[in-house]
Amino acid sequence: MSERRFTIAVIGGTGNLGRGLMLRWAKAGHRVVVGSRNAERAQEAAKQANAILNTDLVSGAANDAAAKAADIIAIAVSYDHHAATLEALREASQGKIVIDVTVPLRPPKVRTVQMPQAGCAAKEAQDALGENVRVVSAFQNVAASHLQELDHSIDCDVLVCGNDAAACEVVVELAKDAGMKAWHAGRIENSAIAEALTSGLIFMNAKYKIDGAGIRITGTVESG
Repeated sequence: MSERRFTIAVIGGTGNLGRGLMLRWAKAGHRVVVGSRNAERAQEAAKQANAILNTDLVSGAANDAAAKAADIIAIAVSYDHHAATLEALREASQGKIVIDVTVPLRPPKVRTVQMPQAGCAAKEAQDALGENVRVVSAFQNVAASHLQELDHSIDCDVLVCGNDAAACEVVVELAKDAGMKAWHAGRIENSAIAEALTSGLIFMNAKYKIDGAGIRITGTVESG
């Protein structure tokens, strides 16, 4: 578990993936602000989380207020709300790390890769928020249902992509705090690997009746 403790705003924290990350980070001792377009909904989600964890580390607020209160912002919204969310949070995100969890899924063809013109959603986020924001892509290939089961061992790895190496290492540690092993996988453009892979995993879940397919990085890391 990392030694540093952050205040993390989870934008989309009332959704399945955001809720799972929020619960796991609060369990690890981070202060979490649930962000939602509806402040009352966010506050109710925070109340439920505190009851589950027997803590007072979780609060709820409207998205902009949540982002302003945080050291780190995690965006876990559906792709159809991605652009509007980035625009709304541009001012509040300046100087901060923004973890983008968004995958460019376009229903009903969620099993087919459909990447945006920029190459990936995370690159869209970096372009929209500007160079003073350290966007890091992560957590696209983790089953939301597994995240919400706090006793569930997450049996997959996380690819972390971003242009700022130090910010990426912070997210690697946050993944560890949430019970996952993460790997720095290169610049923000490389997020296309994880984002595209999500559609393939959804396909395999359906074809092979897998409960949350994931990936593992093989090989031995050399020390020194």
